Amino acid sequence: MPPATLADLNAALIACRRCPRLVEFRERVAVEKRRAYRHETYWGRPVPGLGDPAARVLMVGLAPGAHGANRTGRMFTGDSSGDFLFPALHRAGFASQPTSTHIGDGLVLHDLYIAAAAHCAPPDNKPTPAEIANCRPYLVQHLALLTHARLLLALGKIGFDALLAALAERGLALPRPRPVFGHGREYALGPYTLLASYHPSRLNTQTGRLTPAMFDRIFTRARAIVDSP
Repeated sequence: MPPATLADLNAALIACRRCPRLVEFRERVAVEKRRAYRHETYWGRPVPGLGDPAARVLMVGLAPGAHGANRTGRMFTGDSSGDFLFPALHRAGFASQPTSTHIGDGLVLHDLYIAAAAHCAPPDNKPTPAEIANCRPYLVQHLALLTHARLLLALGKIGFDALLAALAERGLALPRPRPVFGHGREYALGPYTLLASYHPSRLNTQTGRLTPAMFDRIFTRARAIVDSP
C-alpha cells in the first residue's frame, strides 16, 4: 500500500536499504566522520523530505552531502550548498531564517517542500542511474501527497531528469521534444510548471556559474508563478 501521509512516506524512506553501495557508504562515513565533526553523532541514514505539507513549491535537489545532510539528518543542512540556498529561500519568503545548521535550530519552510533525486549520500556526490531509479518511487509518492504543489523547482540536471521521470511514472504525457535542462528554463507540464536552476554546489557557486542574484531571480520567479491566478 502506498503511504497515506508525508510522515508515513518519510518513515518508509528513512528505513530504506535498497542500494547496497549507498548503505555501505553512508554508514561508513557516519563512523569514520570528518575531523571537524568527530564529536558529533552522524545521521547516517536516508535523509527524509523537509518542508510545508501544503507547499505549492516542490524543490528537488541531487542527494545529501556526506558530511552535510548525512551528518545532520536534514536536507541541505550543514554544508556549503545549504549555506547558499537558505539565505535565498529566506530572502524570497520561503524560509523563516537564513541559516540551517541542525535539527531544532528553529527553521520553518513556508509554501515549499524539499525532496531529492536520491535520499542517501553517494560517493563523490554521484548516485548511479540505478540508484536514482531505486529512489524514484519516493519522489513519485511525494508528488502524489503534495496535492497543493503547482511549481516543481529542479536544482541541477539530475534533479530535473528525476522529476521528468517521476512525472512520466505518474502518467503525465511529456511534451516532444523532451524538456531540456537550462538555468531559468521553465515548462508547462500538466498541472505543474517545471522551473530549472543550477544546483547551489560549491563548484557552481565558487566559480560564479551561479551567483546570489541569479538564484534570487529563480525564487522571485517561483513566487510569481505560485501567486499568479
